[in-house]
Amino acid sequence: MNRFFIWILVTALGAALTTAHAAEPAAKPDEHGTANVVNMDAAARAAAGIVIAKVGVQMLADEIAAPGEVLLNTYTAAKITPRIAAQVVHRHARLGDRVAEGQRLVTLSSVELAQAQGELLVAEREWQRVRTLGKDVVSERRYTEADVARKQARARALGYGMTAAQIDALVAGADSVRADGSFVLLAPRAGTLTTDDFIEGELIEPGRVLFEIADESVLWIEARLGAQDAVAVKVGQAARVHAGDVWLDGRVIQMRHTLDEQTRTRGIRIEVNNRDDILHPGEFVEARIATNGTHALAIPATAVVLMNNAPTVFTLDGDALQPTVVQTGKTRGAWTELTGGLVEGDEIAVENVFQLKSTLLKSQIGDEH
Repeated sequence: MNRFFIWILVTALGAALTTAHAAEPAAKPDEHGTANVVNMDAAARAAAGIVIAKVGVQMLADEIAAPGEVLLNTYTAAKITPRIAAQVVHRHARLGDRVAEGQRLVTLSSVELAQAQGELLVAEREWQRVRTLGKDVVSERRYTEADVARKQARARALGYGMTAAQIDALVAGADSVRADGSFVLLAPRAGTLTTDDFIEGELIEPGRVLFEIADESVLWIEARLGAQDAVAVKVGQAARVHAGDVWLDGRVIQMRHTLDEQTRTRGIRIEVNNRDDILHPGEFVEARIATNGTHALAIPATAVVLMNNAPTVFTLDGDALQPTVVQTGKTRGAWTELTGGLVEGDEIAVENVFQLKSTLLKSQIGDEH
């Protein structure tokens, strides 16, 4: 009985190993019996993350490397602050929320605003009576005073933080009970709430930041360059930023006109598209700024591997990926100059190429044994 169970286990293990090997890319032997081609159809390449691209002419440029810090794009950010002393009544949004322009953020209550709202209602009613009677009935002085008092009351309410729409709603209600000093702060723009340092019931002084809204889809990188390197950089030049395992494209948008007194470096501001939320303010990154560009036949640096001490790429022919020795020049940024071995239009693997190399080497080792 024990032998029977052992036989079942051995059979199952053998089937599992056969299935695992069948899932790997297949290496095809040449006429000498040595594996030199990896066979993978489009579906297998997609599953393995093998990306195919055509060889073409690229813009190659030298790069200046510099440390950088991720900053908020302050041109698309806003701080939400009360203009008068007030108490927090209710919070409508929280840290990290995506908010739309005009969305309710927090309800506040102020004694000063309650007085201003009462004066506004009185001034508005007086103006409505005087305007209805007209200048033929009331004196011109009273007419003017009523008009000025109404405008001043509205201006005061606006200055305290109410919006024109909120003032119109208060006046339209014509109810003195509504003049309770409460008002709502609204989002002045769309974005993400990056700070919300307050609690309900807290007394807030004028100018205290309750919320900060930022659009993090486009961020700034503040890079620091030596004076000599900065001379070669101009606004509009291409740049890229190393964040984690990826490079993000950007461009130089601003340059400081003075050197930092302590580091003797010049600040360069790079704008980077961050729609995938890879970067976050406060992080330190590596920035590279392109200079002295020239056009040349080039391939992604990720496409090149060393095989038998020679730079090699995998060219696609049907479903076969074959190692091809190439002659390369200088690597600039993400691109390696191509001086021989391929022509424009050839299709090659540009991502996960080490997997192809590993598959080929395993097959060759197996053939030797």
